[in-house]
Amino acid sequence: MNYPQLSFEQMMERLQTMADPGAVAGQARFGITAGAPLGISMPALRQLARGQHDHALAASLWQTGFHEARILASLVDELPLVTRVQMERWAQDFDSWDVCDQVCWNLFDRTPFALDLAKEWPLRPQEFVRRAGFTLMAGLALHDKRLDDSQFLPFFSLMVQYATDERNFVKKAVNWALRGVGKRNPALRKQAIQTARQIQQIDSPTARWIASDALRELENH
Repeated sequence: MNYPQLSFEQMMERLQTMADPGAVAGQARFGITAGAPLGISMPALRQLARGQHDHALAASLWQTGFHEARILASLVDELPLVTRVQMERWAQDFDSWDVCDQVCWNLFDRTPFALDLAKEWPLRPQEFVRRAGFTLMAGLALHDKRLDDSQFLPFFSLMVQYATDERNFVKKAVNWALRGVGKRNPALRKQAIQTARQIQQIDSPTARWIASDALRELENH
């Protein structure tokens, strides 16, 4: 099916038309308040993005700073044109877990730079950049079937290193990465369980939560 290519102005007009003020309060309950959210669901955004592939449009949408426009940017961008510089710039702009996760899973984890950034971004102090690193680990584990197990092994030491980060959106991402990599195959599950048990021994409520929650899933997977 051929979809008409929409301009930036048309995209923004569609977003305003689709806005649901009643859903904004629901977004706020999940901590989505940055970027003036419009209350548009992900299925609706995916429908709007269907057939749209435009790198310049993605850049313009991102520059607006609006919550849904930035998620839409990750859906319409052209993967071959995404650069590491762009990824670094967008990551610095992350202001909610939702934008962080959608961008990483819709676009960033399919780039040639994802594996390196999954190891580099956890080292950064910013909450959502660090979260993005662990989100990329989970995304690569699920989406990139070409990677072999050895390429995931460096992730485990980073999970241990940052298991004491008490910030909610970081600790949940560490847990997500641990579970996601562990569910990729039996060998990585064994390593993930060992890592979870190591984390469980750290004298930190955050670390114990990460480990206990992950073990419940990994040991019954």
